[in-house]
Amino acid sequence: MGIFDPNTESAESLRRIADALERLVPPPPPILNLAVASAYVWRIEPDRLDPVPNVSRVDLDLLVGVDRARDTLLENTRRFAKGLPANNALLWGARGMGKSSLVKAVHAQVNAEQHDTLLLIEVLREDMPTLDRLLAILRAHPERRALIFCDDLSFEKDDAHYKALKAALDGGVEGRPENVLLYATSNRRHLMPRDMIENERQSGINPSEAVEEKVSLSDRFGLWLGFHACSQAQFLEMVAGYVAAYDLQIEPEALEEAAIEWRQTRGAVSGRVAWQFVQDLAGQLGQRLERDQK
Repeated sequence: MGIFDPNTESAESLRRIADALERLVPPPPPILNLAVASAYVWRIEPDRLDPVPNVSRVDLDLLVGVDRARDTLLENTRRFAKGLPANNALLWGARGMGKSSLVKAVHAQVNAEQHDTLLLIEVLREDMPTLDRLLAILRAHPERRALIFCDDLSFEKDDAHYKALKAALDGGVEGRPENVLLYATSNRRHLMPRDMIENERQSGINPSEAVEEKVSLSDRFGLWLGFHACSQAQFLEMVAGYVAAYDLQIEPEALEEAAIEWRQTRGAVSGRVAWQFVQDLAGQLGQRLERDQK
């Protein structure tokens, strides 16, 4: 038997094959450190949790006109953070009325009260099919409690992503991890358009079962919190609250006149429109939107 010569052409071919195989092997997953931040975004390819050092949010006391939803969600989240039974929550209703702002504000409030015990993990709608992988990761870290946050959630015709959410809410054979709760926001109470439901009734082989499968998705949320369009009076109250909180220097009469003109040009009244007006106003006044935390 001859001696293997590393300088031969065969040896070089083997080295190239070995290098190619090494490149095909996926890199080891990054070490998961859930103490880096209190909020993360779930990413895939590869699966990871990207920390969010500064969450874009407003303080809980600045959310006007959503008192019942605020109190209910805050109490539910407090119980969950303490390890007590709590419900998954669906926040649904009018656009721009503070659904996602409330989730982020409640998370911040509970962490302020309970010393950063709670994680907030945002999952994008297109990544819904990977929820089971995220749940497996969180199941392996029972020492941390996490809110999975799905913002602006809805499903269209022939969209099967809802099945992944349904499985996550049910938890399958293992059940949903005790350290995980799901909060979702949507403009639709049943997470899908009415015409999609009607089409199922008219064209399905067994229409009642097809409709039930889709509509029952929202039933898996223990809390339904409705958000309705606000009145002009509530809109002006929101504006006044922001102006006071950020100490913007403007006379009340001028503020009301400018706010009404702004909302008329937008053709809508909502918390989002109020905030957009305040941002414009602060820019005109040459003031920064920085709240005194003393």
